Amino acid sequence: MTDYKATLNLPETDFPMRGSLPQREPERLKQWEAMGLYQKIRAFSAGRPKFILHDGPPYANGDIHIGHAVNKVLKDIIVKSKNMAGYDAPYVPGWDCHGLPIEHKVETMIGRAGDKVDHKTFRRKCREYALQQIDGQRTSFKRLGVFGDWDNPYLTLDIRVEADIIRALGKIIENGHLHKGYKPVYWSVVGESALAEAEVEYKEKTSQSIDVAYPVVDLAALGKAFAVDAPASAHVVIWTTTPWTIPSSLAVSVGRELEYALVAAGGSHYVLASELVESLAERYGWEQYEIVARARGDALDRIGLKHPFYDYGVPVLVGDHVTLEAGTGCVHTAPDHGMDDFVICQQYGIDTINPMTDGGLYRDHIKGFAGQHVYKVDPAVIERLQGTGTLLAHTEIKHQYAHCWRTKTPLIYRATPQWFVSMTRNGLRKGAQEAIPGIRWVPSWGQQRMEGMIDQSPDWCISRQRTWGVPIALFMHKTTGEIHPRTPELIEQVAQRVEVDGMEAWWDLDPAELLGNEAGDYEKVTDTLDVWFDSGVTHHSVLRKRPELGQYPADMYLEGSDQHRGWFQSSLKTGIAINNQAPYKQVLTHGFTVDPNGHKMSKSLGNVVDPKEINNKMGADVLRLWIASTDYSGEMTCSEDIIKRTGDAYRRIRNTSRFMLANMNGFDPAAHSVALDDMLALDRWMVHRAAQLQDEICQHYDNYLFLNVYQRVHNFCVLELGGFYLDIIKDRQYTTQADSLSRRSAQTALYHIFNAMTRWIAPILSFTAEELWEHMPGEKAESVFLNTWYEGVRLLADDTVWGDDFWEVAIKAKEGTNKVLEHMRSEGMKGGSLGAEVTLYCTDDMRSVLEQLGDELRFVLITSQAAVRPIGEAPAEAQDTGVEGLKVVATISEKPKCVRCWHHRDDVGADPAHPELCGRCVTNVAGAGEVRLHA
Repeated sequence: MTDYKATLNLPETDFPMRGSLPQREPERLKQWEAMGLYQKIRAFSAGRPKFILHDGPPYANGDIHIGHAVNKVLKDIIVKSKNMAGYDAPYVPGWDCHGLPIEHKVETMIGRAGDKVDHKTFRRKCREYALQQIDGQRTSFKRLGVFGDWDNPYLTLDIRVEADIIRALGKIIENGHLHKGYKPVYWSVVGESALAEAEVEYKEKTSQSIDVAYPVVDLAALGKAFAVDAPASAHVVIWTTTPWTIPSSLAVSVGRELEYALVAAGGSHYVLASELVESLAERYGWEQYEIVARARGDALDRIGLKHPFYDYGVPVLVGDHVTLEAGTGCVHTAPDHGMDDFVICQQYGIDTINPMTDGGLYRDHIKGFAGQHVYKVDPAVIERLQGTGTLLAHTEIKHQYAHCWRTKTPLIYRATPQWFVSMTRNGLRKGAQEAIPGIRWVPSWGQQRMEGMIDQSPDWCISRQRTWGVPIALFMHKTTGEIHPRTPELIEQVAQRVEVDGMEAWWDLDPAELLGNEAGDYEKVTDTLDVWFDSGVTHHSVLRKRPELGQYPADMYLEGSDQHRGWFQSSLKTGIAINNQAPYKQVLTHGFTVDPNGHKMSKSLGNVVDPKEINNKMGADVLRLWIASTDYSGEMTCSEDIIKRTGDAYRRIRNTSRFMLANMNGFDPAAHSVALDDMLALDRWMVHRAAQLQDEICQHYDNYLFLNVYQRVHNFCVLELGGFYLDIIKDRQYTTQADSLSRRSAQTALYHIFNAMTRWIAPILSFTAEELWEHMPGEKAESVFLNTWYEGVRLLADDTVWGDDFWEVAIKAKEGTNKVLEHMRSEGMKGGSLGAEVTLYCTDDMRSVLEQLGDELRFVLITSQAAVRPIGEAPAEAQDTGVEGLKVVATISEKPKCVRCWHHRDDVGADPAHPELCGRCVTNVAGAGEVRLHA
């Protein structure tokens, strides 16, 4: 008996994609590195239009987390898709290397600078630690399949970058934006340094809420203000949630146009905002009280009070900053600890008293509290108030309070001398406001967020009292406090030295080397720059300096949504201050990763998803696919279960690709390709669908809609390919002659689709795409990434008969028929759909389409026989299909089964030489081969 299986053109069912992703991907990384792929991509892209995606670096401190993975993969997808789209898109990764996180870590290792170790040694240890962390993070980022110039990243600790950061400061000074000021700023007592608004986050805190009565000294003036006789005793009542500021209280402020009441209660008189009397009386437990008189706030100006426990006078000040949103309408005023307090005290000639050290300890002149820490002093202050009988109410409240973004500890406002970039002196705010609408913000709400932040932004405090940072390389006159008149020239001289010896050149510098005889009149500034200044001027220190980048502004800045207050904002301010132009054309923002309950990921909560574990268990491509398949514009929910479901979607794309590759067995594109116009109608249409889809995918990549890319590719694999086309062509692939037009046509279509699809997925599924590419038949580039989008797919003419309209009808007919056949299987029909014969009863429009397929309709429906009849002839047993205008009668075929093609046909055994074959298979085995026209 003939072995008919040997005559089948069965493809190889596997190809060398064996082993799990975690096993294969590291080997692929080694191959890419050995071939110098990144350098080859740069050479391949030479001469194209530039697309510069500037990196917003993570701090060089600690392992990468899932948010880092999201950030780097999104950048990588954009860079790769831009390369595919015909751009030169170099990617230079970078790290912020200075600042508090690294300094704190090194302090835990070797002690505080100036205490247990000298400053130079401390800075050297910080540099060593940062470089060590960079190496670890770089390995992790490369493992994600992120392409970049990893051997030459930009580092803010690089001496050339440090020099250019100093030069950027010089440019800002030249343009008149820097000034020295003494005023309250956010202060970290843990970090012992000033902070900018960008470094502040608000977290829940439990605070002590107190109401304090300040005794009135000038009772006659009070009586005159309220137009009553002077009371025997009276108090002005304030409310605060910061008892620690009471020792620094120098005044009480009231609202100029607010109305105040003189309230008699408990044997004394109290001044409160009129609108709040009723609620405050309840809070103070006043069962009986009387409003004696009312007066506007400006009538209370300069009335003398007494501090609640110190023996000095406290005046009433009149301002416009007092509101009735909370409290009593009277605000205790400490110019050392609040900007509004500072401003109004300046107006009244009241100076600050500098009550505490950098570390938050009260100085010796603060009687009763010297040496106590600001975090621990509240109980002692409250006890003191109780002892003087001035505490009217005390409770605890939970509220949102300013915390340091890095140390996660509560901040205080503290008046200190600092360096500021002014938002108003030379139109910096106005310039930034005008630039924002001209930037593309992705998502669009980023524009409103940035506008709000710039509108409300105070002067930017850029000085830090730290050891590990770029120095503010200025010489300040010891008497006048003015910077040297030759500052631009001196800045350049310092920068040149830093380029040779690093920032130690500044710390080791003898001012006489640059100032000569003037050195005795000047002192070096010992503050360091805010790290957001370091990263904010990378458009000056990196973009303009790296020859492969070399353009301003960058096409895109990409970072997490927290960077509207950080890198995006500091870059915009410095871009306007230096160049009077924003440093970026587009800003793309992604959200934070959270667990399925919406909780921020934290090791302490045990809800962290570690990218390394995902890489080791499922592979980086699965992680990359999850990132691409998530709406990154908001919070990104991640868990092991979600990643596993992503793995299922990955396998659908991978297995569809493997099937196509397997069915190109024996296909040489140079020898066997069929011209598009000569292909069978179904094959030509599938190439057309691929061309349509490629246009969509390119648009989605251009608009950074990676979720849409994932959905279209996945749906294409599930529906058009897996659910329709690939099922249909199996018959041709497995039964027609090896070199027949019908088989080569299908293989040509697969080749075009595979070639295009491998490129579509390459920016996202980089490892998988490269492996698919490696095994694709025919001549090709060394890597999938050395290509642009595929040009071998082509759209059909709009008026073609066998176009979208035709095949959409065929798809509906197949879907409707499948429902009926599925019902038959549930009723006990054995075998597949080839064991059935069907008659389709349909409308004239559908029938006119399906009849054009003739006998080949059965190949589309994958049944042994198929006929089409008018819907009006449908018998009672015809089943609804869910498709409008289509009913189907399906019966189990009683005809013999061909052992080769599995169709049930009347002519099985008609040829005595091949008693088990149908006539079609006999033709394919021993004759000229069947002719297929359409499917």
